Formats: sequence, structure tokens, C-alpha cells
Amino acid sequence: MSARRATVAVALLAAALAAALLAGCGSGGKPTTDAGAIRGHWLTIYIGVPRDGASQEAGQAVIDGATLELDQNHAHIGRYRIRLKVLDDSTPGSDVWNAAAAAAAAQTAAANPTTIGYIGDFNSGASAVSIPILNRQAIPQVSPASSAVGLTSDGLGSSPGEPYAYYPTPLRSFVRVVPSDAVQAQAQVHLQRQLGCKSAYAIYDGEYDGLEAYDAFTQAALADHYPVVAQQSYVPGESSYASNGQVVAQSGADCVLVAAIPERSAAALTAAVAQAAPNVQIFATAGLAEPSFTDQALGGLPAKLDSRVLITAPGGDVDAGNPLRRAFVKAYTRLYGAPLPVAVDGYEAMRLLLSAIRKSSHSGRSEVERTKVVKALHATRHHASPLGTYSIKPNGDTSIDGYGVYRIVHGALRYWRWVTA
Repeated sequence: MSARRATVAVALLAAALAAALLAGCGSGGKPTTDAGAIRGHWLTIYIGVPRDGASQEAGQAVIDGATLELDQNHAHIGRYRIRLKVLDDSTPGSDVWNAAAAAAAAQTAAANPTTIGYIGDFNSGASAVSIPILNRQAIPQVSPASSAVGLTSDGLGSSPGEPYAYYPTPLRSFVRVVPSDAVQAQAQVHLQRQLGCKSAYAIYDGEYDGLEAYDAFTQAALADHYPVVAQQSYVPGESSYASNGQVVAQSGADCVLVAAIPERSAAALTAAVAQAAPNVQIFATAGLAEPSFTDQALGGLPAKLDSRVLITAPGGDVDAGNPLRRAFVKAYTRLYGAPLPVAVDGYEAMRLLLSAIRKSSHSGRSEVERTKVVKALHATRHHASPLGTYSIKPNGDTSIDGYGVYRIVHGALRYWRWVTA
């Protein structure tokens, strides 16, 4: 079994084990796919994001964005009041999300009879764990960041068994407001070609998210006849990545893609590649669009590399003149400061969920029911948003067909352009 298949198999197993744990909990140990109406006049929405480690700033940006949207709706819909509860899918002292923590977060939401939605997860690997738990209870799940192809589709970039292993019931309870890694991969290939790249070298970190993004990229490159001359994975926590950089330099590739999540080694690996191959252009996937990777003061890339790295990230076309986007940025900046790219995704995840609750309950005049909210999410068509106008496809994907490209300026991400897949 390849390293990629082995890692995905572990994620699938973790999802199955998490679902099995839930099956032993709750009323009579018999999870139900018919959640029915929410009793009473309180609804609870949970957010599952990393609160510790390298992604904690991005996790907080998701929370802030979602909170802003809920507050703008005065935390109620009709006769229902809405509570927001934040859950942590990481563990103290860890750089990345944790499968046990992700399962525990989803179980907490599943056990609450007032739960009407789950915003999360931030990482695709965490979503592979949480989806089956929430699906058994028909809990609507809207992700602001999980982009792995296999969470929704068996298309290019997925693994055997995906996405069916994540859905123990016929209900597709998971949707996302960001395009999948298949879209990002095509955007990366187009971007690299537009900037004169003749061939690429792909590096990934061995994590579920990095492997999924890498695989989608190699598939997109193959379809576009764009040479990927070689690939390698790296082991987080190594004292030096000089040898990794030398291998890239000797490959002859003029461009490098780093597909990873921002555990502390990602920046060190990228810096080693930049030093060994001073003429290559460096590209990174959305998992690295975070301060812990871009900001030297937080252990990220050395400032001298700012001009050499381009990062793709979702969040809509900033130059599209979208009034909803301008209103979001103004309101968010007043409360929290300049938003990270993922902040608007957290905002829109809450916005889409509230819209589905409102539509499925006649603006809170009739009973709120989980399955009806899920159906309303999937019925989303031509929905105007800060990300642009989009629809939700039957498999839960958004119709948005591009990614933003960001430069690094003084350690911060600065939007540069939009690339369509």
C-alpha cells in the first residue's frame, strides 16, 4: 500500500471508529437518522476548529467571522434564539488537529438535542472524522475550509471508498462554502503555466490534507499535460531539511508546489528548498495561508522569501466589486482587525446555515427540523454572498470555480489576483 493510500486508510478507519463510539452513546445506544424537529425555542450551533497549535489564529478568524454574522442577525430567527458554542479539534501542545479531539467535538454536538448545525471542520482530516458522527444524527454541517475532494466526490483526487465511507445514512449532511482541492489544483496548474513554469516538483507533508491536495494537483497536471518531474514527502519535526532542498534543486524543475498544513516544519522545509534552489518559483496550497507559515515573527518563513512565495486560498474574488464583501471587511475590521482570508469563509458558513434555517422554517414561524435544514442547504441556488454568487451542488460542493492568489508582504497575506480552474 502506498504512503498516500495508507494515510487515507487511517483517516477512513478513524472515521469508522468515531462513528462506532457514537453508536454506543446516547439514547439506548441507537443513533437515528431521523432527528425530527428541535423542541423548545433554543437552537445551538457548534463550531469545530483548532484552538491550539499552528492553526489557532486561522481557527479564531473562523470563529470571529461566524460570530459577526450571528450577531448581525441578533442571534435569533423568528421565535428561536440561537446559542453559539465553540469546540476545539486540536489538543494543547500539538501543532495540528487531532482525530480524538475532532471525534469528541462532533460527539458533543451530536448529543445535544438542540443542535441545529455544525460549522467545521477547518481541516479535511478532521471532517473525515466528524462527518459520519454528525450524519447519523442528520446534523447540518457547513465547512469553511475542508477542501479534500473525497469528502464529497469520488472524482480525481479521491481515494477508494470515498466519499461513501463518510455517510452512514443516505442523507448528504455535509456542504462546504469553499471549492474543493480539484478546483484548487486546476487553478494552481493554470497559475504556474501563466507565470512561465515549464515543470513542477511537488512536496507534501504526509498529513491527510496535504496528501489530498498533492494528489489533486498531480491529477490536474496530468490532464493538462503539465510535467510534474518528481515528488517527495517530508517528515515534520526534522532538525534540517537541507537534503530535501538539494533533491529539488537537482530535479531541474523550475517551480515547486508545497502542499501541507502549517505545522511548524512547513516553513523550515520551504526555506530549505528556497536556499538550495534559488531560481525556482514557490507555490503553496491553501492549508498554508496562515500567519504561522507566512510570518517570521510567529516561526514562519524568513522575511527575505516573501517575494518568492505565492499561496492559493479560497475566499472569493476580492477585486470583483462585491458590496457584500466590502460590508464584511468593514464590519470585521472594526471589531477584530484586518481579516485573514479564511475569516470570510467562517462568516459565509454561518450565513449560509442561517439562511437554510430561515428558509426551512418559514423564518422561524414553523418548527425547525434538521433534515429540512439539510435539504434547504442543498437547494441553495444563485446565492449572493461575500464570496460571490454561488449554488450548492447535490454532493455538497460549491459552484465557485476559482481560487485567490496571495502574495506575502511583511509576513501578511495580500490578495493579488483570481485564477479560474
